[in-house]
Amino acid sequence: MRRVRLSGATSVQELAQQLGVSPSTIRRDLEVLDRDGTLRRVRGGALASVDADTDRPFSEVAEVDEQDKEAVALSAAELVRDGDVVLLDIGTTTMRLAHHLRGRPITVITSSLAVFDVLRHDSAVELLLLGGRLRRPYHSLVGVLTEAALGQVVADRVFLGVSGVRQDGQLVDTTLAEVPLKRAMIAAAGEVVLLVDRHKFPGTGALRVCGPEDIDVVVTNRGADETTLRNCAAAGAEVVRV
Repeated sequence: MRRVRLSGATSVQELAQQLGVSPSTIRRDLEVLDRDGTLRRVRGGALASVDADTDRPFSEVAEVDEQDKEAVALSAAELVRDGDVVLLDIGTTTMRLAHHLRGRPITVITSSLAVFDVLRHDSAVELLLLGGRLRRPYHSLVGVLTEAALGQVVADRVFLGVSGVRQDGQLVDTTLAEVPLKRAMIAAAGEVVLLVDRHKFPGTGALRVCGPEDIDVVVTNRGADETTLRNCAAAGAEVVRV
């Protein structure tokens, strides 16, 4: 259940590999959990049965795959130039990126309260916090006010996070409230940099964010699924492995 909560959706094969059991064992367990209402069984895997806002606490997500996220964040920081205006999406990896941007003469625009907390006392960084409804479990601001504010933004680049990247390169997410904001951030930025650790390749999610043709740079770890990365590169994205 912890794995399903963190990804929002996952496959039988992924769970079998992660937990070191047979696919048939996973199928039986998913059927039991589906009957209990704990998750929703779908063809080939399972979906979280409750809204992600109440089932994905930020602190829990932050503890998963920490070294991979840190490596991605450190590499992403090298793409930022002094004087840049950057949009930072929500997420635990963008929070780590914010740590590496401290002391830089840049402008950071974000809907992430986690990013805000990292940079709030840094006088070198011009910090703009987008307004909106507070999504407490994930330390973010969402809703029509956030979307409206993004309509006024022109950024050099956005550092974007998603729940996963499918093998065909489609970016997907599990949280309905965040997807319109991710699309608005993409529209507001001159360059789109996708920050995803290797465990999200290939990934799952019920909601489409964008296609690989909308991404300029992918920063991930060595060991990410090669087929997925080739499809991203074929669509025009630069792939950075760290």
